[in-house]
Amino acid sequence: MSQTAIAFDFFNEIGIIDQLAGTILERALPPGMTRAQFAVLNHFVRLGHDERSPAQLASAFQVTRPTMTSTLSRLARDGLVVIRDDPADGRAKLVSLTPQGRAAREAAMIAVGTVLPLLDGILDPGEVETILPILRRLRIALDAARD
Repeated sequence: MSQTAIAFDFFNEIGIIDQLAGTILERALPPGMTRAQFAVLNHFVRLGHDERSPAQLASAFQVTRPTMTSTLSRLARDGLVVIRDDPADGRAKLVSLTPQGRAAREAAMIAVGTVLPLLDGILDPGEVETILPILRRLRIALDAARD
């Protein structure tokens, strides 16, 4: 098999897994929370950010600014993030996670835990422990290569 075919198969499998896993994840999330909203809340908690601009978040998620603004507006409406003017640039905004947003992320994590038996039926714990470092290395390399 050629390198091109292997690369295509590799990224094709990742894309299909992303689609299937994303649907499973979204179905497990608390009512009213979308995958995009969960991803933003998780981003703040996982990386420990206090504040990010909408542009920084759009870049991190590789979505357009209007798409990110829409997601942030819904999160702000629900009290999960606060959007304020950037004191250093009156035209820019800064976004921060609220305590309610942190709690919503934790509730979502618990809800997502309900799909773990599905993973247990596919991979044994040793396989997961073997795959995770490889996936992390791939994510880090792809993240570094995108800019």
